[in-house]
Amino acid sequence: MEIRVPLSHTGKRLSPIEGGNLYRLRDRKFLLEDKKRLCAWALGTALLGILLMVLHAELCPVVYQPLFIIDHNQVDWRIAMTSNRVLGISLELIVCAIHPVAIYLRPDMEERQGGKPEQNSSTPLCLSSSHKEVMLDVELLLSALMFLRLYLVHRAVLLHSKVLLSASYRSIGSLNNINFTFRFVLKVLMNKYPARTLLVFIMFFWLSAAWMLRLCERQQQVETGGMDTALWLIAITFLTVGYGDVSPHTSCGKVVCLFTGVMGVACTAMLVAVMTKKLALNKGEKHVHFFMMDIQISKRIRHAAANVLRECWLLHRTTQTKDNSGEHRHHQRCLLEAIRVFRHLRLKQRKLRDFASEMVDLSKMQMIMCDLSANWNSSYHELEQRIISMEQKLDELGRSFQNTSELLTQALHRRRLDHR
Repeated sequence: MEIRVPLSHTGKRLSPIEGGNLYRLRDRKFLLEDKKRLCAWALGTALLGILLMVLHAELCPVVYQPLFIIDHNQVDWRIAMTSNRVLGISLELIVCAIHPVAIYLRPDMEERQGGKPEQNSSTPLCLSSSHKEVMLDVELLLSALMFLRLYLVHRAVLLHSKVLLSASYRSIGSLNNINFTFRFVLKVLMNKYPARTLLVFIMFFWLSAAWMLRLCERQQQVETGGMDTALWLIAITFLTVGYGDVSPHTSCGKVVCLFTGVMGVACTAMLVAVMTKKLALNKGEKHVHFFMMDIQISKRIRHAAANVLRECWLLHRTTQTKDNSGEHRHHQRCLLEAIRVFRHLRLKQRKLRDFASEMVDLSKMQMIMCDLSANWNSSYHELEQRIISMEQKLDELGRSFQNTSELLTQALHRRRLDHR
């Protein structure tokens, strides 16, 4: 049966106090409806968690254990359970077991009720006035430790990446002894999508740190307890600006701001590295740039050499006329300056060529060396074949000489017999 609360009675004017009570009753009705929906969502979430727990418990021995045995080539999965794996599993269980208690504490409850908690409250499970400071610290600590469950992000990114699922990646990586871990996947993402990866991380960290700061500061009834002020404080701390207009008041808030500053410095360093890589010249652009600079310096060197020769001729001409000593000194100074400019340009060209020689691509050098080695091998085989053919021809020539000598011997022997 639905209860309707009238805002006014016919023929009777309500006082402001009675009107306020009626409005509070109406708000209480709406809040009870919201509480009913929240309880339904909480029950549904709890049942979903139980269902997922059952599915996980049933799928582990069916899917994960055989996969683990196949990956590590083990007959029994207990053989591969080292102390490090046991420690990792224990830490994971501890992190997943952390959950805040279902208690919300109002700092002004005892003051409003004169130190006596209300007995006929309809929300006894959400509000508490006993052991306020202890329960507040416990709830705050457990709520902050809930963020440790974000370790599952790196596992999800690793398992859903194309690097792990690609057979070509795995075959080439196994030949080069590369372990496909989250660090390798993160390097691949930073190489392919650096701006997108940093933007997602910074936005997620900004919102998470702002909410944690609000959680730490809202119990003190200070300005940093609001979400907008917390977002502003985290932003200026992350960017290492620190205007000083707002500051944290609790120890928890100070720890959050300290961690935010450290992460801001790290992200700034990564951002500088990404921007440096984006603004740097590629290999082709560097070769073109250094080639044009070499041409320009060569032209300047020729002009400087021409200036040296000109000043030498002018100095030689002034030495013939010994009347004007001031002009002689002027040409001497010009000659020394021209020589200095010429030496400076030669040194600059040498440094430029040394730096350009260091830019030689190793893969290109390897290809050149492979081509040279192949040419040397082909030349060696060709020379070997020629030597073998020469040996065969020499053998044939030796046999021909031997046959010729035998024929000459026989002819001389017959001739001697004929003379006798």
